[in-house]
Amino acid sequence: MTSFLASIGYEHWILQVLLGLPLLGMPLILVFPRHMARWIALTVALTELVLGLGIWWAFDPSNPALQFVTDVDWIGRFGIGYRVGIDGLSVLMVLLSVIMMPLVVWGSWRGIDQKQRGFYTLLLALKTGMLGVFVSTDLFLFYFFWELLLIPMYFLIGIWGSNNRLYAATKFVIYTFVGSLLMLVAIVWMVWTVGKGTGTYSFAYEHLLEHAALMQPWAGWLFVAFALAFAVKVPLFPFHTWLPDAHTEAPTAGSVDLAVILLKMGTYGFLRFAIPFFPTFALSETVGLVMATLAVTGIVYAALVAMVQPDLKRLVAYSSVSHLGFVMLGIWGSTVESVQGAILVMVSHGLSTGALFFLIGMLYERRHTRNIADFGGLAKAAPLMAAAFTITAFSSIGLPGLNGFIGEFLVLIGAFGRYPVLVGVATTVVVFSAAYMLWATQRVFFNRMTNPLNEAIGDLTRRELAVLVPLILAMFWIGLYPGPLLRRTEGAARRYIEMVQPHLPAAAMQHPATGAGGSH
Repeated sequence: MTSFLASIGYEHWILQVLLGLPLLGMPLILVFPRHMARWIALTVALTELVLGLGIWWAFDPSNPALQFVTDVDWIGRFGIGYRVGIDGLSVLMVLLSVIMMPLVVWGSWRGIDQKQRGFYTLLLALKTGMLGVFVSTDLFLFYFFWELLLIPMYFLIGIWGSNNRLYAATKFVIYTFVGSLLMLVAIVWMVWTVGKGTGTYSFAYEHLLEHAALMQPWAGWLFVAFALAFAVKVPLFPFHTWLPDAHTEAPTAGSVDLAVILLKMGTYGFLRFAIPFFPTFALSETVGLVMATLAVTGIVYAALVAMVQPDLKRLVAYSSVSHLGFVMLGIWGSTVESVQGAILVMVSHGLSTGALFFLIGMLYERRHTRNIADFGGLAKAAPLMAAAFTITAFSSIGLPGLNGFIGEFLVLIGAFGRYPVLVGVATTVVVFSAAYMLWATQRVFFNRMTNPLNEAIGDLTRRELAVLVPLILAMFWIGLYPGPLLRRTEGAARRYIEMVQPHLPAAAMQHPATGAGGSH
């Protein structure tokens, strides 16, 4: 397979095709008859999946550097180029994105029956922005894709969302746009500062990273500018308040894309840009303790709030805040294990939470409610749905043998050396996670059925099984055999740690890490 890909020169064009196919599909959806819209979107999504699997197969885990690199001048006068590439950090995000694409289209097959052309056009635009964020190695291009995402997501929530959709869509845009404006100022300042010192003005990631020392006099405010944009997107406590509204009001496709991909852009941004550019400031004892404390506060707070949510979507939304807190704790743990664990939690959360939102959407299509109290005893009427929801709930709480366990385990053991007290607090929250998720599962599926409307709810259809089964299989695969994922991330994690380790406080450097990839 690899030799075949090499014979057709895939490394020179595969990322370009990956980014370009959704853009090609958008006008086709608008030109062809209305009933063809979802078929065109599905064809594009399946083609993207094939390309993404090819990238995964051809990716060399022993090479920690960027692969599939393209570097072409775009606006040469200002140092802006079309620069793309992937490494062990971004390859998993690309894989997750292309896996979810056909599932989101297929999962929307029944739920979207109005304005289908607009819906699927915006969905493809959203996919382009997502992939662009993860493969961009030019900061102008990265920012372009970062902001591009706001437009389709605003309209997806604002047009196809629930009753308070305009409020939720506007809140989402205001939070993310305001947070990102400071990042734009910081990017321009960095390019100007490095250009003034070297004579070369360029937005290239590697160029700015190579000359990061020139930016250190202003590292404090530059890091804050990046961190604010990324913290809002994660979302890190206390910047999380937009997320429950956005999840609750968004259509199923919007909720899945928010949970699976958009939130990971924030944690990806910290690992790719904010910390590598300003490691001394970002990983100092004070800043590190603040960030890790906010992460654990979010883990605890969101878990407690999730326990009292009457709406299934809001419950899962708060669970996302808690899970992403583990990612942030792993990032600031600053060991190979904790960073690999953080990346794995990003992937595992995408699979589990994506499946939960699909299942909640399927329930809503049948009963037009998400209120937990309106259900009960559904396992009798829909045993397959009950089984899928129960497995996914166990996955979400980190049951050993499923995908949620290994990532959180690596985060906790990797971050313990630097933040033992915070890790101890985070570990106890696993009990709360089990409480709210299993309690919700019990009330929806295994209580006594008292509402006659639930008797004819109907079990999963073949289309719905086709959406859920790949996600459930992936949960078991990662839980039982995480080796392939760990091997592909270990090189990038080691490169990251080698980059930041000289800037760690002396106490943190007393706890070396060996990495997780070799033991699986």
